[in-house]
Amino acid sequence: MWYRLGKFVLQYRLVLLIVLLAASGFMTWHALQVKLSYEFSKAIPTDNEKYLEYQAFKNKFGEDGSVLVMGVEDPQFFSKPHFDAYRQMLADIKQVRGVEGLLSVPAAIYLQKNDSTEKLQTTILFDSTVQTQQQIDSAAALFNEMFFYRGLLHNPDTKSYLAGATINKQILASKDRTRVVNEILEVTRRFHKTTGVEVHMSGLPFIRTQIADRIKNEMNYFLIGSLALAVLTLVLFFRSASATIISMLVVILGVAWALGTMHLFGFQITLLNALIPPLMIVIGIPNCIYFLNKYHMSWEEIQAREKARPTGASVEALKREALLNMVSKMGIVTLFCNIAAAVGFAVFALTESALLKEFGIVAGINIMVIFVISFILIPSALSYLAPPQEKHTRYLRNRFLENLLVKVEYWVLQRRKMVYAITAVCLVVAVLGILRLKSVGYIVDDLPKNDVIYTDLKWFEKQFGGVMPLEIVVDAGKKGAITRNLKTITKMDELAEYINGYAECGRPLSLVEGLKFAKQAYYDGDSLSYMIPNEFDMAFIGPYLKGGNNANADTSSQLAKLTKTFMDADKQRARISINMADVGTVRLAALLDSFKLKADTIFNMASLEPKNPEQPDGPMVATFDSTYNVQFTGSSVTYLEGSKFIIDGLKESVFWAFLLIALTMLYLFKSVRILVCSLIPNIIPLVVTAGIMGWAGVAIKPSTVLVFSVALGIAIDVTIRFLVNYKQELPTHHYNILATTTSTIRHTGISIIYTSLVLVAGFVIFMFSSFGGTFALGWLTSLTLLVATATNLVFLPVIMLAVLREKKK
Repeated sequence: MWYRLGKFVLQYRLVLLIVLLAASGFMTWHALQVKLSYEFSKAIPTDNEKYLEYQAFKNKFGEDGSVLVMGVEDPQFFSKPHFDAYRQMLADIKQVRGVEGLLSVPAAIYLQKNDSTEKLQTTILFDSTVQTQQQIDSAAALFNEMFFYRGLLHNPDTKSYLAGATINKQILASKDRTRVVNEILEVTRRFHKTTGVEVHMSGLPFIRTQIADRIKNEMNYFLIGSLALAVLTLVLFFRSASATIISMLVVILGVAWALGTMHLFGFQITLLNALIPPLMIVIGIPNCIYFLNKYHMSWEEIQAREKARPTGASVEALKREALLNMVSKMGIVTLFCNIAAAVGFAVFALTESALLKEFGIVAGINIMVIFVISFILIPSALSYLAPPQEKHTRYLRNRFLENLLVKVEYWVLQRRKMVYAITAVCLVVAVLGILRLKSVGYIVDDLPKNDVIYTDLKWFEKQFGGVMPLEIVVDAGKKGAITRNLKTITKMDELAEYINGYAECGRPLSLVEGLKFAKQAYYDGDSLSYMIPNEFDMAFIGPYLKGGNNANADTSSQLAKLTKTFMDADKQRARISINMADVGTVRLAALLDSFKLKADTIFNMASLEPKNPEQPDGPMVATFDSTYNVQFTGSSVTYLEGSKFIIDGLKESVFWAFLLIALTMLYLFKSVRILVCSLIPNIIPLVVTAGIMGWAGVAIKPSTVLVFSVALGIAIDVTIRFLVNYKQELPTHHYNILATTTSTIRHTGISIIYTSLVLVAGFVIFMFSSFGGTFALGWLTSLTLLVATATNLVFLPVIMLAVLREKKK
């Protein structure tokens, strides 16, 4: 069949090339339309309960991750030069198109009781009339007395001050967000230049924008780096400009098809699928090496035959024979290598995570596309070129590699027990390392610890508790129940105080804090009055909360805005907002469990009982009669849920990859014994890699667990290459297993080593990434491939000789 396919390609080469290039031109046009994702991709299925709760929250209360925060630590903050510069900085930021609002110290309001109107009059503390140092000091004294702003806009212990800029949500979902962030950064740099005070930047809009822009830059760098590395490798191997150009054309078309597929499916470039274009290069180059290596070997064999027994055939006829031999021998090998690699990636599409689905669909499809491109382009292009010269095939007689393969053969034939012993020791050490593995992920842990995004985030965590949003929605069950009496308010305050006791959380903000603020204002700013009004207080304060107008501000508007932000129009649901530290998935899960248990206890009059009656001092569970419904949502919760889905999905994908690859191998070789022989050498590298991760302290997280499926899908190529050549050589050696095995080592060893080196070099390029997950993908996958090469060249022949010899008996 493959011989006939080869004849078909050579006969209709011009038509096939025109069709391929035309289709590639169409896909290139689509590739140029693909856009960068400026939002975190949905790792959670859209029908997941946590996802639905989060969407309901946003529909009710708005976005929770639209505030870009800026912080300064400045003991001279209220000195006139610094304060004027700070006010000017904020004024300039407010002029940036896309900034919808600013929360800051200069914009802080002061509530004051007006007995004549029986209203709470709002005044901007640092309005335009506050100009002199004395006026600033006077306003600062009032500001410091207002507990409402402590932990929200300033940390009095460290003289740190925070400002938050709300970014338009449409801009946040577009590339224009980069402009907004860059303009704000430029304004803060001018402030730093004027005062010498550093401005720390964070918040989800800032983090997401900076990471998205780095993804775009890194994808370009990796593409250029991968192409340059591939060119260098091919030139060193083949010493042929034409072979290098053909190979480059194959992978460039593969990249265009991959990006075009993203656009056709409506996908955008994310941190994960940004890896696909360089992966196409890494996977496409071995295809080229397989075909070119076999073409060169066939040409040398034909040349040797012609010298021994001349047939008088023309050069074109001999070249055609070499090309047909290349296709008939390597077509099936390359096809199944690509199928195995495609399966390793495509299984991600079986998961429930949209993030992984996109990666799996695009990668799986285009690995098969790059096989088609290779199968059409390489034979067709070679048919138009002159046959290879002696310098082009010199690599086939590399003395170093020939000596290395002689040593491999010696270990396979003479030191089998030692091979088993070394393998067993490696596996024992690896299993001990696996026992040390931990599964934990952080929102920014893929960034270096000295990266400004990371260090600024840690600054906000130290000064204000963090910037990662956690939202609690309290549903009182009936319309008006939130404000009908102080029962619900008191319960919300109790939960907020409990959460505020955790160092990982910033100060909770809710409608409760607004009532405390109002009570303090009613009692003439007395800081001791910053507490929930009781029923007696409400009798007097109530009329003051109904609103009214004054010369400086619209009180009803201010209170209405606060009410709309933290309570729905039906007064049935209220919101408690907390900014958390990036504590990691393990600690976050524990904190949420603790908060939920406390909420159940507070709101539903739950009683705590031992989980196991026989262990009264053991874990406790809450039993309650539900009155309230308390939901925990926000970006922190969805990140935790998304991490679980990604990790579970990737673990599941490894299982499916093994199963589907096993079925592919069984179909290819029609032998259960060969199937077992083929899978064991590929399980060992994965176990060794997992063990090294454990010993090196590399945690299992969304960015590192990807290694196993990727490595499995690529490493199995070596096994297929070896076993298909073994199957093809078997008749030549009269089905002598020992002779066929040693011949396969010699004939396939060089191309396997070359291919493995190309793959390793291709993944090493990822080690230049600024993202820890991409860096880990680089060195862990390279390590896995090196171990896979060793196990397939040494351990695979050893177990084949043992297992297949038993079959012969």
